[in-house]
Amino acid sequence: MTYDPSFYHAWDSVIELPEAKRILHKPRGTGITMVIDKGLGIAATKDLLELAGEHIDFIKIAFGSSALYPIDLMQEKIELVKSYGIHIYPGGTLFEIAAYQGKVPEFCQRAKRLGFTYLEVSEGTIDLPPDLRADYIKQCLDYGFGVLSEIGKKDRTIRLEAQATIEQIARDLETGAEKVIIEGRDSGAGVGIYDQQGDVREELLNELLQGISDINQVIFEAPQTSQHNYLLNKLGPNVNLGNVQPQDVVTLESTRSGLRGDTLRRLVRSRTQRELFK
Repeated sequence: MTYDPSFYHAWDSVIELPEAKRILHKPRGTGITMVIDKGLGIAATKDLLELAGEHIDFIKIAFGSSALYPIDLMQEKIELVKSYGIHIYPGGTLFEIAAYQGKVPEFCQRAKRLGFTYLEVSEGTIDLPPDLRADYIKQCLDYGFGVLSEIGKKDRTIRLEAQATIEQIARDLETGAEKVIIEGRDSGAGVGIYDQQGDVREELLNELLQGISDINQVIFEAPQTSQHNYLLNKLGPNVNLGNVQPQDVVTLESTRSGLRGDTLRRLVRSRTQRELFK
């Protein structure tokens, strides 16, 4: 099945989406949903795309796991995802391995052959000098990829610093990254903007929001549905979210669109009873 953004929905002409500000149609510059794929087979990928493909903008093949795929299966999966108008890229950990082994050009060449459309430049485990980080972003761009950079360490003992993050976001965007991801790992706990329990560190988030010139250029990794709810209520239906679990895509889109109580409550409170039941 080829992605068709105009197909008829189950309740069209009867129910209007309560959140009118939600950007529905791709390609979206904001309101991005990035899904983390930790090993879906072809059949499971087809099921996900048939149900929720219109709500997904990026799929990340998690960690370095794409190095374990048979090449034919990897190419088949990539082409399937792309047929739904979704970008696909290997996880940043695989890039970091390539950088550590001194094989970034070879990594880019193979990614191109496999059919990936984006690459992630990160240093969640390794450390990169600023000039080398910028050079890697440029190398990926030169090979024709879109680039997502990532900020933050996977080590829970290393806390995200607001000012350093704000400055790095500006540098990465100036170098050519399309979006900058704030690390949240697969757990969403103890890293990035989250504390050990997975709750948002409000003071840190507010500092970031005050210093980032365009929040639409940032993707917050948010693996937990409670994190989706918090960020959507604070930043609106078109906040960019990443590391969304495949089983949570429809739940997230429902929350974005005001089809769940978590966001419908806010919309209802903003309108009078007469407006609601006219």
